[in-house]
Amino acid sequence: MIIDVWGQVLTARMASASWLAPLLRWTGQDPSEVRVTPEMALHAMDAAGVDMMLLSAWSGPEGWLIDNDELDSQISVAPDRFKGMLSVDISQPAKASQTIRERFDGDRYVAVRVLPWVWNLPPNHAWFYPVYAACVEVGAPFCTQIGHTGPLRRSEVGRPIPYLEDVLLDFPELIVVGGHVGFPWINELTSLTVKFPNLYVDTSAYALHRLPADFVTYMKTVGKDRVMFGTNWPMLDPARCLKGLDGLSLDEAHRERFLSAIACDVFKLGA
Repeated sequence: MIIDVWGQVLTARMASASWLAPLLRWTGQDPSEVRVTPEMALHAMDAAGVDMMLLSAWSGPEGWLIDNDELDSQISVAPDRFKGMLSVDISQPAKASQTIRERFDGDRYVAVRVLPWVWNLPPNHAWFYPVYAACVEVGAPFCTQIGHTGPLRRSEVGRPIPYLEDVLLDFPELIVVGGHVGFPWINELTSLTVKFPNLYVDTSAYALHRLPADFVTYMKTVGKDRVMFGTNWPMLDPARCLKGLDGLSLDEAHRERFLSAIACDVFKLGA
């Protein structure tokens, strides 16, 4: 079984975002011609043998790029293959926390995702804290991004120490999943993994053969039970990401945990 923990079905609004255009070009796509549907995601999943993809809503200071109702429609195309990650407008903390309490169900929606770089705010900013409290209350993992940004936005807010460390200290019950491997701050990620049992990571935004060498060392040692497979589809295709799987030389048990079992545990997908 393979679970991709980071995907999204781009809306026209998101595809036209000024910060996304360079990233799409780097992955060989013309922003003016991008058309993405849930059916295209299913086709890409089937081609790579991916059983499930976690799709995300996106909110930012300029407005909703993929709103939660649009996400709901995407999931409905194949609810046995798609699960959802809610997003919220952190500039309205009370409404954001209410949305989590009302819509998170642990079945159709399995997590909450807000990306600091989209807001140009570190994850220890006050606007995030009601969101974390609501996540703890309903049992929702909080998914974020760590490391540098591909889009033309500041990377500093993705630095694990001190920003994410503050969150982990203040919310020891909160499950946190950091996407995009944390490069160039892998040593900081290693430090936090040793310190906090509630921190997990995914490999989204990297084809597996292009993972940084120090991250591969991390995922085979300290991070052995913390790293999950992700793509960032449609920016990266699952088949392309998985081509380097054998090159990681994971034993059978580790391979299974990386591809699906850790995700099942974190997002309670087996319930």
